[in-house]
Amino acid sequence: MNISYKKIIAMVDEQLDLVELVEEHPCPSGSEWMIYQYSRTSPNILSAWRDGNKHHYVFKLGKGELDLVPSLSAAGIEGISLNGDEVSITYAGLAGAGVGVGLRKDAENVISTEIIEKGGGSKLGKGVLITPMMEKLTVGIDDTDTKEEGATWVLANEVGQLIEQKGMGYYLDHTITQLFPGNPNKTQNCVSIALTFAVYPKYKYEVGKEIKKILKEKTLSNKTSIAVYCGITPSKSMRLYTLNAKREMVSIEDAKMVAMRNNIDIIEVTGNGGIIGAVAALGLSENHDMASKLPEDIVYKH
Repeated sequence: MNISYKKIIAMVDEQLDLVELVEEHPCPSGSEWMIYQYSRTSPNILSAWRDGNKHHYVFKLGKGELDLVPSLSAAGIEGISLNGDEVSITYAGLAGAGVGVGLRKDAENVISTEIIEKGGGSKLGKGVLITPMMEKLTVGIDDTDTKEEGATWVLANEVGQLIEQKGMGYYLDHTITQLFPGNPNKTQNCVSIALTFAVYPKYKYEVGKEIKKILKEKTLSNKTSIAVYCGITPSKSMRLYTLNAKREMVSIEDAKMVAMRNNIDIIEVTGNGGIIGAVAALGLSENHDMASKLPEDIVYKH
């Protein structure tokens, strides 16, 4: 029986020495066991979560010694390093957990693999996998519809698919963010959309231009704007702005201030009315549960 990971992506933030590794598991819901074991075992993992059959790991670049113990700490990632425009990932594990590199060699976006120790049975398995270096781009989109027709979330999904089809990178995620329901300017439900991409570095500054071009052609509104953020995770000021935009009216000036502090590129497609929502879509782009909630249903931590 042939079983293989479907896709493996490594997004690098060299300024912060961080890597987000995304692995598309061969099983429909992925393996929560992998998330649990890798997080317990690998000292360089800062956070990890599962989204369907996709595993996300955020690492500090470098190597960390693994103390492998059957059942308790059975598998992990020993280290991640950069070599030019390639990312090298070293996996290790006991028994079945040690054959992981072999299951990843045929995944999309993998350049090569090397088995250091084969593993299986009660033996240690170890290997290195190499992928191209990519970067994480999150694009907020708002105000593409009218009260008569259109839906921003539908058009945004089409945009994400078109960017992937053009070979600029991978369309990873689509997050709907609920904004202030009392906004008198809303079309209907008052939501904005964040699209997450893994992009090849040469297209880093082209994706926003291409999305502007697509939206210019397809939007129904004269207020459409987008906001482009390059980084592994949203900053605290971005999250706070989004939470404020859920609770109350905020201004375009507020949005521009947050954008300036976080090197967010604001692009007016047909107007500036969508700037507030486009920037607000970015802050909770990785927190789907909180992004979708009404303000009264959010538990705020102090």
